Order: sequence, then structure tokens, then C-alpha cells
Amino acid sequence: MGLELVIFIAAILFGIFLYWRESNGNGVYRFFNKILNSKELQMRADDPKGFIYKQPFIPRLLFVVFSLLLVGLILQFLTPISVFSSYNGISGFSSFAVGTLIGTYVANFVLKSSKVIEEKSDSLGDLVGDAVEKGKDLIEDLKPNDDVEEIKEEVDTKTEEVTEEKKSARERLKDKGLM
Repeated sequence: MGLELVIFIAAILFGIFLYWRESNGNGVYRFFNKILNSKELQMRADDPKGFIYKQPFIPRLLFVVFSLLLVGLILQFLTPISVFSSYNGISGFSSFAVGTLIGTYVANFVLKSSKVIEEKSDSLGDLVGDAVEKGKDLIEDLKPNDDVEEIKEEVDTKTEEVTEEKKSARERLKDKGLM
């Protein structure tokens, strides 16, 4: 289990590296696109799409699994490392594939969030300043004021005066001559 965790973390870092590398340039993808597609079907010159970069889930998954399968087969037949002959090898292979896929999505999130932060950097400063000012106002509102205590005392004295001035129901009926 410890080795699988190390493989998984290394695969996440490898996926981040792949995504970042392909986001900077997609020359290999363009090369295969020119070889495999006719002139009408070839991608535009300004299209940034690559094997992993800006791909939906299924093509990204297929590219990662098939490329790792190819590397695993090369390791299996050309070196003494046996990747597919034991449970541990297959488990390590699947951990590496899943980790690489997760790493590509982590890198996608980081790149998109950094672009958004760069675009909104001016307005973020204003938002933070506004939030600080609102926080200061809230703290000022929460502090106890002497004015509030004076108002409470005035209200208490007025209610005492009102209760003293009120007559009982019996006295009011006597005043009206009904009793």
C-alpha cells in the first residue's frame, strides 16, 4: 500500500507536468494531426488543443491509458521489470493511470484560476478593500455605545410615567358614571 501511494503521488505530479507542458505548446499533436488528417480536416493554426490540454474526459482518458499501456509493454518485454505479470504491477499501473488523470485536472484548475486571478487582479484589490471597510463598520456597530444606555433609561422612565398615569378599569368606569 505504501508503494502505491508513492506511485499515485508521483503520477499526480507527472499529470501536472504533462498538462503544463502541453499548455505551452502542442507541436507533437499538430504533427500527428497533419499526418493523419486531410488538409480540410486539419486543425487551425491558432488552435491550442493537444492530447491532454483542452480535451474532454474520454479522449484524455484514452490517451493516458494507451500511452501508459505502451510504456508498460515496452518495460515488460525489453527489461526484466514485469509490469503485467503480478497483482502489484497491475495495481501500480492503474494507480499511475488514475493519478496522471487527476494530475491533469489539478493542473487545469490551477491554470484556469491563475488566469482568472490575473484578469480580476485590479477588481480583487477593490473587493478586499470594500470587505475591510464593511468589516470595520460591523465592528463599530457591535461595540456598546453610551447613547444606547441613555436611550434605554429614557424609555424606562417613560414607561414608568405611563403606568403611573393609567387608572384602573374600576376608576375609569366610576369617572364615566357607569358604576
